[in-house]
Amino acid sequence: MHPYVPILALGVLAALFVAGSITVSALVGPKRYNRAKLDSYECGIEPTPQPVGGGRFPVKYYITAMLFIVFDIEIIFLYPWAVAFDQMALFGLVEMVIFIVTVFVAYAYVWRRGGLEWD
Repeated sequence: MHPYVPILALGVLAALFVAGSITVSALVGPKRYNRAKLDSYECGIEPTPQPVGGGRFPVKYYITAMLFIVFDIEIIFLYPWAVAFDQMALFGLVEMVIFIVTVFVAYAYVWRRGGLEWD
């Protein structure tokens, strides 16, 4: 248990900081509520009433989210490779080139199909 005490102390300190920040902002912050502040924010677009079932989101939102996840995971795989690059030598370089080419082919496919356009 002794090696985990600093980690536990850091977690407690982080939780106290979060709770303190929220409390202080609630006590000190201005309380001027109006219709515009209580309305939902939709990136500058006037909010429209939704149907009772909540309405349907365009598939474009989900495709964009999946693309973000794919390219984000690519970056996660690049970090360990960069750390161990000296140990892997030419094998590591060839494997990463194959990996990046594969991801680039997927990116080019999505770009050509119009998956990155918002219109």
